[in-house]
Amino acid sequence: MKRKRILALVLAAAMVGSLATGCGSSGSDSSDSSDGSSSGSTGKVYYLNFKPEQADQWVELAETYTEETGVQVDVQTAASGTYESQLKSEMAKDEAPTLFQVNGPVGLATWKDYCYDLSDSDVYKDVSSDDYVLKDGDQVLGIAYVIETYGLIYNKALLNDYFDADWSTVKSIDDLNNFEALKTVAEEIQAHKDDLGVEGAFTSAGMDSSSDWRFKTHLANLPIYYEYKDKGITSTDAIEGTYLDNYKQVWDLYINNSTCEPSMISSKTGDDATSEFALGEAVFYQNGTWAYNDIKDNEVADEDLGMLPIYIGAEGEEDQGLCTGSENYWCVNKNASEEDIQATLDFMKWVVESDEGRDMLANEMGFVTPFTTFSDYLPSNPLVQANEEYNEAGKTPVSWNFTTMPSENWKNNVGSALLEYAQGTGDWSGVETAFVDGWATEYAAANE
Repeated sequence: MKRKRILALVLAAAMVGSLATGCGSSGSDSSDSSDGSSSGSTGKVYYLNFKPEQADQWVELAETYTEETGVQVDVQTAASGTYESQLKSEMAKDEAPTLFQVNGPVGLATWKDYCYDLSDSDVYKDVSSDDYVLKDGDQVLGIAYVIETYGLIYNKALLNDYFDADWSTVKSIDDLNNFEALKTVAEEIQAHKDDLGVEGAFTSAGMDSSSDWRFKTHLANLPIYYEYKDKGITSTDAIEGTYLDNYKQVWDLYINNSTCEPSMISSKTGDDATSEFALGEAVFYQNGTWAYNDIKDNEVADEDLGMLPIYIGAEGEEDQGLCTGSENYWCVNKNASEEDIQATLDFMKWVVESDEGRDMLANEMGFVTPFTTFSDYLPSNPLVQANEEYNEAGKTPVSWNFTTMPSENWKNNVGSALLEYAQGTGDWSGVETAFVDGWATEYAAANE
């Protein structure tokens, strides 16, 4: 099933895989069924997928399931940055999704009245730990299906060329373990980019909807993580912004040592950044393990792919690992018909227990999953392996605290302020206001 992927897939618009309808096979009850489908099922599945980079594979997997069981599975994938709005739209329709996603506790708070209790489901029994589920009391309302990691993906070959240059200050990857070292390396690469044959130290920090989440959400996680860590908390109704100066200095580093001028980032996309890295035009690319499928089979060999923690100048960051967690929790629509709910539970079970499902998630999608059924299905993804190396070295992973961000509107306002600052049409105080004052306002609005 392996296929060479096209870079433009990441930015694909919402696509629909409508599959042939058929009759459920006769046989035993679903608990005894070898293929996970229920006996004589007349139900169907409609999955609204969050991840556009895996759109093709979900359609292919759905087709395989339909061929095996006769159960209709429709897959629709929201375009990057539009999932929440599309979910609201689809849930208002008569044929609403039977399987959808929330991004964590904040997302669950919005959608919990739609969530079926999964505590008796087969897929919940396959979860390795309750650390990977979302609960409301004793009810299991969401189950993570992928554990992901992000940081600074880097090109080992280009970085080694830098280390070997007579003009470089930092000489080893072991010394690249804090913000000051990262700043030195990035600025020296930028100053000698012609010597290295690159366009910039970092890929473009595109701020359209296909790319801005990397900075208004994933990069913004770092100052939140360190503030939470200092206070010993896991959420707050009012962020103080203790580490916003650190956020500023890493954002400055990105936009001033890039493949394009800061004034150009409003027109740059996620596809641009992926292409720049995959073609060897930049040394560093902030993204995650999910980006591997769109990098591979281009100019950067698998053995030249590494990932660094995102250093922001916080105390003790030398012991920091990569950012690891999940914002992809499956939820089943409790308002669907009984038949459709059962068909959806059967499909989920098949995905995490069948050879076809496990091979697709691990080997084609490149997922690390929280399910006990995947011991023989681990992805051959060098970015996943990079995370394992940090774990084995005893580094502390950075938790995904952006799932506690108060709203999508908060993220968008922070993103707009970051863009205005980069373009010179606003100053950093605008980012601070959006971050701190905006948090309190959006939290209060969401919890009235």
